[in-house]
This record gives sequence, C-alpha cells and structure tokens, in this order.
Amino acid sequence: MSALARILVVDDEAQIRRFLRVALEAHAYAVFEAATGLEAVQKAATEDPHLIVLDLGLPDIDGKAVIAKVREWSQTPILVLSVRQAEAEKVEALDAGAQDYVVKPFGIKELLARIRSLLRDRSASEDAGVHAAVAIGNLHIDVAAHEVRKDGKPLKLTRKEFDVLWTLARHAGRIVTHKALLREVWGKAHEHDTQYLRVFIRQLRRKLDDDPASPRYIMNEPGVGYRLLEP
Repeated sequence: MSALARILVVDDEAQIRRFLRVALEAHAYAVFEAATGLEAVQKAATEDPHLIVLDLGLPDIDGKAVIAKVREWSQTPILVLSVRQAEAEKVEALDAGAQDYVVKPFGIKELLARIRSLLRDRSASEDAGVHAAVAIGNLHIDVAAHEVRKDGKPLKLTRKEFDVLWTLARHAGRIVTHKALLREVWGKAHEHDTQYLRVFIRQLRRKLDDDPASPRYIMNEPGVGYRLLEP
C-alpha cells in the first residue's frame, strides 16, 4: 500500500479527529473524517477508504453496528480505537468484522504500526490473493508443502497445529479471537471449545520453544484470543 492510502477516521470528538489527521497526514496518508456512525457508513461507501479507524462510542449508532453495516458489502480493514477495555467489547467488535482493537489512551507509534500492518495485509491480498507461504522473523510457513521451518530447520507439527499457526500467520500482528480461530480450523460446531484450543496453543508453543511468560511468537490476549507477534 503506497503513501496515498486513504484512511477514514470515525470519532465523535473533534480533538481526537484533529490529532489523528495531523499524525496520519504527517506520514503521507490521505484522511477523511466522520463524526457519527451513519456518516461513517456513507463515507465508507463514497470515499472508498483503504482503512477505517473507528471509535465505538458514537452519538447515533454504536460502532459495532457500523462494522456490521460496512461488512454487508465491504472487507475494508477496520481498526477499532476505543476507551472500552472490557474483553466482551473487544470480542464482539472483532467477531463483527474488525481486524484490530486499540484501547484509548494510545501511543501514536503503536497505532501507526498497527495501521501499516493492516495496509500491508490489504495490499498483499489484492496483489496475490491467498498467500502460499509467509515468512515472519525466523519462521517460514509454506502452506503448499505443509511445512514450517524455524531458523531453516523443519518443525514437526500435526495437521491441526499447522492450521492454527497458519491462521495466526495470515493475520500476523493482529488479534484472532478464540471463536474465529476455532471456526477457521475446526468448523462452526466448535466455536466455543476454547479449552481444546488452549491444548493446541500449548503444544505449538512447546514446539516453537516459545515461553508464554515472555513470548516471541504467540501472544495471549486474555479472554479475547491470540496474536502472532511480528519481529
């Protein structure tokens, strides 16, 4: 995604919109603003943004309703930026179709890193469709060969362990909720089998030599899901 990437900022607080506009334009993004949910939906359609930064607490409709409406016709990446810290809020927003969630107050460097990650994913998807392989740090994951290498050495993973890692890798740097991960790997009937998922994550961490107390690869987002860390 080039420096001409268009970002729609949705927030009912003018000072937040102004702050984000200055910060994003300083990094050569084109910025559009919306102060309400309905205005956000309209601009998502008319301005064709590459990414949407969305507050949940809007004066007319809730941000999660905005996500649902946009998802009826668009897969534009949505990054939620909200004061709501409850796990349930994060899970609902991500399950509704948001790609990432940042809690206010936020660090602008972290926010910009999340934005770059989402724009890279969109650009790669547009250019090449579904990736056949991905490299993340010293991990190389090849879906065609069904092979994972760490520092050039093959790791022996079961099919389900590979599928879990591949799903996280396709969304590297972003939260994948328990529900989404279970649905992707095991199917809709297993969306609530979180204990089952924990077993596979534990096995994966052991094979990756990944310390859960100080993870290099798989970060636990308590009550929400997992994130594959980018180096």
